[in-house]
Amino acid sequence: MTPLFQTGNAVRVRKGSPPGHIRTPFYVRGCKGVIERVAGEYRNPEELAFGRFDTPVVPLYRVRFQQQEVWPDYQGNPQDSLDVEIFEFWLEPANPEKT
Repeated sequence: MTPLFQTGNAVRVRKGSPPGHIRTPFYVRGCKGVIERVAGEYRNPEELAFGRFDTPVVPLYRVRFQQQEVWPDYQGNPQDSLDVEIFEFWLEPANPEKT
């Protein structure tokens, strides 16, 4: 599968709280970040948790968020960031004209 995003692309994490085994932290849902790297392709752990082992591989990305994007009241250095690994199906372009 060809990754939809590349290093440097601006993305937003989809909002939502689907039932089941979810690997995307709630606190980054709805936040904007930047693809730091493509981390490979893996089977969806949200499906594997239910014994569905025949699903296709999905790109996994390391996404970098500014701390103030995730926690608006953050009082630390404005350059502080947080990296989270997130599967492609949780991401959407933050600026469609750039992706």
